[in-house]
Amino acid sequence: MDILWFYVAVVLAISDEIHTFLFWNVFSDFYILLGGIIKETVASNIKLWLVHEIMESLFHFVVLSVVFLSLEIGILGALIHMVIDLYHELSGHKMTHLQHRALHFTIESLFFMLIFSGR
Repeated sequence: MDILWFYVAVVLAISDEIHTFLFWNVFSDFYILLGGIIKETVASNIKLWLVHEIMESLFHFVVLSVVFLSLEIGILGALIHMVIDLYHELSGHKMTHLQHRALHFTIESLFFMLIFSGR
């Protein structure tokens, strides 16, 4: 097994930081308006949050698929990232930004180690 798992976890972490920077700094007005439109379209805050997580996963899917030229890595990376975000939010655990990033990196690394260990 080479260290592809490490590269995927690093690119996913960078992708998450880029997503945060782009949508909360560069496109914040658009993001807030889009959030308002989606909130009016869906009936609850939980559905709004799920739509947000799905849209974020699509962003990670595109980034990972382009960087690694692999739909498989894009899909798996987006899914594991979304599952971690959903679990973290539902668990109610309060974390700093660095703790949250470490949680993602650790679980995503282990996930991709398991995926790529059979190759």
